[in-house]
Amino acid sequence: MNELLIHLDSKAGTALYEQIYEHIRQDITDGRLSRGERLPSARMLAAQLQISRSTVDTAYAQLVSEGYLEARRGSGYYVCDSGQLYHLTTEERRDTPATGSDYRTSGGRKYVTQNGCDRDSGQGQRPSALYQFRPGQIDSAGFSYRSWRRAGKEAMLELEHDLLQPGHPQGEYRLRRAIASYLYQARGVHCGPSQLIVGAGNEYLLLLLGQILGTGQKVAMESPTYLQAYYTFRNIGYEVTAVPADTDGMKVEEIPDAGVSLAYVMPSHQFPLGCIMPLKRRLQLLAWAEALADRYIIEDDHDSEFRYKGKPVPALHSMDGRGKVIYLGTFSNSIMPSIRVSYLVLPEELLCRYHTRCGFYASTVSRVQQMTVCRFIENGSFGRHLNKMRRIYKAKHDVLLQLLKGRDWVGRIYGAHAGLHIAVEIKGRVPEKEVIAQAAALGLDLQGMEDCCLADSRGPDRRPVLLLGFGGLTQEQIRKGMELLDQCVRRSMESGMEGKEAEPEKQDRSMESGIERHGREKYT
Repeated sequence: MNELLIHLDSKAGTALYEQIYEHIRQDITDGRLSRGERLPSARMLAAQLQISRSTVDTAYAQLVSEGYLEARRGSGYYVCDSGQLYHLTTEERRDTPATGSDYRTSGGRKYVTQNGCDRDSGQGQRPSALYQFRPGQIDSAGFSYRSWRRAGKEAMLELEHDLLQPGHPQGEYRLRRAIASYLYQARGVHCGPSQLIVGAGNEYLLLLLGQILGTGQKVAMESPTYLQAYYTFRNIGYEVTAVPADTDGMKVEEIPDAGVSLAYVMPSHQFPLGCIMPLKRRLQLLAWAEALADRYIIEDDHDSEFRYKGKPVPALHSMDGRGKVIYLGTFSNSIMPSIRVSYLVLPEELLCRYHTRCGFYASTVSRVQQMTVCRFIENGSFGRHLNKMRRIYKAKHDVLLQLLKGRDWVGRIYGAHAGLHIAVEIKGRVPEKEVIAQAAALGLDLQGMEDCCLADSRGPDRRPVLLLGFGGLTQEQIRKGMELLDQCVRRSMESGMEGKEAEPEKQDRSMESGIERHGREKYT
C-alpha cells in the first residue's frame, strides 16, 4: 500500500493519533484493509498527513498492542489475521437495554447517562521489609483524601433517613448506574444497572457466580495466573484445567474440548505476565464461547485503569455481542483495597438465574461505603484521581524500567507500560526462591513467578522471574531497593547458585517456552 486516505480534524476534541488509530482500526474491522496488507511506513504516512512522525508511531503502536497490526522488523506494518473467526456487526449486538437502565442513543450507539481478584495490598506482606516490591501495593501519599472525605460527607447527608435500612441486594442503584456509565466511557462495556452486582471483593463475587452457574462446572485458567481465583474455584467444587499462557495470554487452541464451560482470563493486563491479549486471540476466545450455549468467559479486568503508553485497551466485553462475557472489576487498585468494593456484570440471560438462586442475599458492602464511592464517581473526583495516579505511577514505572535496563543480569522484561508491577527474568540459573530469600535478608519483599503457577512444571532449565511492584514505593525507594537487589543477584550468581551450566540450546529458550509447558494437567 502506498497511502491511506485519512481526514484529520485538528479542531476536534480527539487527539490526532487517536483519529489515525480509529480510522485504521475501522478499516480493518470492516474489511477494507485485508489480512497481510502492508501499511505505509510511519515516515511516509506522517509526510502525507503533514504531521509529526511520533504521532503516527503512537497510533501504530496502539494498533500493534491490540493485535490489529503486526510489526515486522525491517519490513513494516501488516494487517493481522483477525477475520473470519468471530463476526462483530452492530446489527448483532443486543439492542434492548437492561431493565431499569437509563439509556440514550446517539448516532446509533448506546450509552448510559450520568443521571439515569482482588490483589489487595498486604496479602503475604512482611511488615519488617524496608522495600515492598510485592505486587498489589498502592501509593498512599497520592490519594485524594480531601475529595474522599467530601464524598463521604455527601453520602451521609443523602442517606440520613435511610441509613438504617439494608439497601438493594445487588447494591445501591445510583452506584450501579455510575459504574455502568464509567464502564461504557472508559472500557467500552455496554451494560445497564440491572446487570451489575456490587460485592465485597472479587473472591466473594466468584463465590456468588458459582451459585448462579451451578455445581459441576469445569473452568480453564491461564498458568501462571491469579491464584486466589484458582483457590476460589476449587473451594466451590469446580474442576480447574490449566491452559498454557504465552505473551499473548491464554492459548485458546489448547483449551480441552471435553466439558470445559468457563474460561477465566485477564485480556487487558494479564497477571502476572502483564501481557495484552491481541485481537485475533480475543476473537478466537469469543468464537470458542459461542460454539456451545452453556459456555462463558469470565473477564477479570485487572489493572486496566493504568496504561502508560498509547490509549487504554478496550475490554473484551466491549466486543461481545452474544452475551458470552461475564465481566469482573474492582476499585481495589484504582481507589484503595480497604473499601472492598468490586462489581460483576452478568449477561442478561444469567440475570434470571441470579434472581432465582441468589436474589435473597443481602449486599456485602455497607450502604455508606457504596454511596461514598458513588459520590466520588459522580462529582468527578474519581476521574481526577485516576489521572493523578496515572502520572504518579508512570513516573515510578519509568524509573524502575530504566534501572532494570541498565543491569546486565536482567533478561527479558514482561508487562512494561501498564499496571503496577513489572515481571523480570534473571539470566543464569539462580534459583528463584533463593533470590527471594536473599532479598528478604536485605529488607526487600519480593514475589516470584513460581508463586503464580498452577504447578511447577517449567522444568529444571527454567530461569527465575521476579515480580517487581512499584505502586507503594517512592522513586527514591525504588532506586535504593534496586541497588540492594542488584547486590543480592550478583552475590547469588557469584556464589555459584546458578548451578551447572546449561546446554547451549537450553540457554536460548525464552520464558514463554517454559510457560507453554505449564498446565497440561488438570487439578481438582
